Amino acid sequence: MDVLSDVLSAVRLTGAIYFDIDAGNPWVGESPGTAAIAAAIMPTAEHIISFHIVLAGGCWAAMADGSVPPVWLDAGDVVVFPSGAPNVLSSARGARGRPNPLSMYYRPVDEHLPFEVIHGGDGPDRTRFVCGFLGCDSRPFNPLLSALPPLLCIPQSAGALGISDLFAMALAEGKGARAGSETVLAKLSELMFVEVLRRHIEDLPEDARGWLAGLGDSHLGEVLRLLHSRPAEAWTIDSLARAAGMSRSVLASRFSAKMEVSPMQYLARWRMHLAARRLEDPHVSIGQAAADVGYESEAAFNRAFKKFVGVPPGAWRRGGHRRDTSTVDAGPGPI
Repeated sequence: MDVLSDVLSAVRLTGAIYFDIDAGNPWVGESPGTAAIAAAIMPTAEHIISFHIVLAGGCWAAMADGSVPPVWLDAGDVVVFPSGAPNVLSSARGARGRPNPLSMYYRPVDEHLPFEVIHGGDGPDRTRFVCGFLGCDSRPFNPLLSALPPLLCIPQSAGALGISDLFAMALAEGKGARAGSETVLAKLSELMFVEVLRRHIEDLPEDARGWLAGLGDSHLGEVLRLLHSRPAEAWTIDSLARAAGMSRSVLASRFSAKMEVSPMQYLARWRMHLAARRLEDPHVSIGQAAADVGYESEAAFNRAFKKFVGVPPGAWRRGGHRRDTSTVDAGPGPI
C-alpha cells in the first residue's frame, strides 16, 4: 500500500492549467483566493489549490496578506498555495497591483485551456509561466491539506524532475492543435503536485509534526501503511503494534506526538472518509458502507458518522454534506 497514492486517490485529486502567461517587465499579477472563483473553474471540487510553474525568466511569489516572506522563482521552479489563499507574482519584490478581475476565471465551452495572456510592460526581460489549479475533496477527512504550509516552493535544482520542460512540450503540442493536450496538462499538474509533496516530505526536519511528517517516519510510515491497506480490520493498539513491530507504549506515544492524533482516532477518521465515498454509490446501502469500513453495527456506524461528519449517513447521501467548505481542518476529536 502506497499511502500517499491512496489518499490522493480517495480525495479525488484533479488538475487543470488555466493560463499560459508571457509577462514583460515591469509586471505584477494578483490572484484571488480560490474560494472566490471555485464555482467558475472547478464547480464540483470542495477545495482548490493554486500553483504556478515558471517556464522561462524569473519572478517573485508571495502571499497577498504578507504572512510569508516572498520567494524568488527561477525557470523550472514550482510554487504551490495549498490553502488556495490570494497570492501575488511580480517582477519586483513586494510589488502590488489590482487583483485580477473575477471575470477572467471561467471554464470555456468553445475553446481550449489554457488561455494565453500577454501581461505587463514592454521591458526586455520577460517571464513565461503557467498558472493552474488542483481540485480535491476536503471533507469529511483530508489529512493532506492541514499538513501543508500556506506557500510551498520547490526549486527545479532540488529535484523537480524537469517538470517545467514537460509543461512546455505539452503547451507546444496544444498550439499545434493536437488532440488531448488539455488532458495531458491536467495530468502533468497532478504529477507535479505529487513530486512537490515527495520533495517536501524529504526536506521536513526531524522534529516536524503532522500527517506528512508521520508519512516520512520509517516506523509510523509502516503503521499508516497497515491502516490504509486494511482499514476494515478490527485493529487495536496491541494488534497494530505487533504488526508494525513496535511496543504498544512506543506506538501510542510516537504516533500521537508526531501525528497529533492517536492511531485509533486517525483510523476512525479515515474510515469515515472511505464510507462517505461509498455512500455516493446509490447501489451501496448504509449497512454495506458500514461493513466495508469495519463496523458490524449499522447503529454504531450512524452514531460515529454523525459525530465526526456532522450529518447522518443518509443526509450525506442526499447532499447534506454540501455546506461551506472554506475552512479545512482535521475534523473534531475522538469518535
